[in-house]
Amino acid sequence: MPLGLGRRKKPPPLVENEEAAGGRGGAAASEGPEGGAGVGAGAPSPPGLPPPPPALRPRLVFHTQLAHGSPTGRVEGFSNVRELYGKIGEAFGIPPGEVMFCTLNTHKVDMEKLLGGQIGLEDFIFAHTKGQRKEVEVFKSEEALGLTITDNGAGYAFIKRIREGSVIDRIPVIGVGDMIEAIDGRSLVGARHYEVAKMLKELPRGRTFALQLTEPRKAFDMIGPRGGGGRGGGTQLGTGRGTLRLRARGPATVEEQPSAFEERAVAKVDDLLESYMGIRDSELAATMVELGRDARDPDALAQALDSQLGDFAFPDEFVFDVWGAIGDAKVGRC
Repeated sequence: MPLGLGRRKKPPPLVENEEAAGGRGGAAASEGPEGGAGVGAGAPSPPGLPPPPPALRPRLVFHTQLAHGSPTGRVEGFSNVRELYGKIGEAFGIPPGEVMFCTLNTHKVDMEKLLGGQIGLEDFIFAHTKGQRKEVEVFKSEEALGLTITDNGAGYAFIKRIREGSVIDRIPVIGVGDMIEAIDGRSLVGARHYEVAKMLKELPRGRTFALQLTEPRKAFDMIGPRGGGGRGGGTQLGTGRGTLRLRARGPATVEEQPSAFEERAVAKVDDLLESYMGIRDSELAATMVELGRDARDPDALAQALDSQLGDFAFPDEFVFDVWGAIGDAKVGRC
């Protein structure tokens, strides 16, 4: 168990007054255009009154540890995953590039608790850092390797699930959470999950290839199931106080907990992403649900996806199934 986790005192409130909190530990807040914290969660000012001065604006503070063991740190003032990793690096004195991914409320390599695009306002963040590097020869005896790939939003693609009985499942040195650094010496740092999945799928059957991997640094009790990362694992976050929605473009926003429709729809779309593309990405699925919830027909959804997510080049049959899944979620069909 990480140092201090089992006996830490009840943490201070996560929404704090900047003036009262001056000089406390943890990473310093980044400043927005007006000098306040980069992420705000305050209630709107009463009508007719000017906004509060920057020194009195509330801010969001999250508590964090390195998953293999560390004292508790504090991070704040981030709007996306890259900025979060930078704040974690500042809090613990490590390069941001050492952070592979984060889990919420558990220090284990548990893909059900993977930090995606949302953080509950009372969630505890565990940062998993780079551990042992390894190179593995894999013989592609079947078309499908049995891997589900995701990425951390900051340039690292890693294994989220290994299908039981698959080619990869028969290689015990490969595990859930391993970062895929290279295939046959070709670096994949900076590649998105769908690019890595496509490259693996296109490798010809009947040949051997080399996987260069980095596993997360582990404590003795950190190993999760190899098949982790199933339906809906990344969408039900928080404890009722709302969530912080991280966005690749634009500032983070504080939102209410996802509705029952949104949870159903995101889970369905995430399953379709795995089925068609070999990836799981709850943030991408949530974005697709946002774009498709008011689409009149599959053509309208296709236009919306092309305008916002054109790099993915989704096939027509996938778009049709996404439109159907969102429709099913609206009427409560599982």
